[in-house]
Amino acid sequence: MFNDSTASPVEQLYTRHRTWLRGWLHRRLGHRADAEDLAHDTFVRVLCSRQDVGELRQPMAFLAKIANDLLINRWRRQAIERAYLEALAARPEALEPSPEERLLTIETLLQLDSLLVGLSMPVRRIFFLSQLDGLTYPQIAAQLHLSVAQVQRAMGKAFSVCYASRFE
Repeated sequence: MFNDSTASPVEQLYTRHRTWLRGWLHRRLGHRADAEDLAHDTFVRVLCSRQDVGELRQPMAFLAKIANDLLINRWRRQAIERAYLEALAARPEALEPSPEERLLTIETLLQLDSLLVGLSMPVRRIFFLSQLDGLTYPQIAAQLHLSVAQVQRAMGKAFSVCYASRFE
């Protein structure tokens, strides 16, 4: 290995806490290989961040926050993929997309989800009813027991987030 006194702060963080982090993730995931993968991804995030890890007061809390965010992203991705595959299963086999189309659709849905994550659930639901289900504003308003003006305001919020993301 290496001498802890000459190691960089990231190397020290890794050496001191990798075993704990893998165990913490294993308890949440139930699979050792998945825990290894997420622990690795956590330290990759640490390396890519510009945070001075040598000055951390609570390094385990720091690592747990990063790992938990990665875990949430993983579960969100799995939920989106599962919903998409369920929707595909309901379609006739002749209309089934190619593996490339599936991957592109899932990636697009994940990007859209990450864009809209800051919006409230009602606004997201209205956006999806409009953009994915093709419902008109009056149809959405009737289905959700809202006014058309409320639906328009919600769509305005969602579109402003999408528009702003194009210029970041």
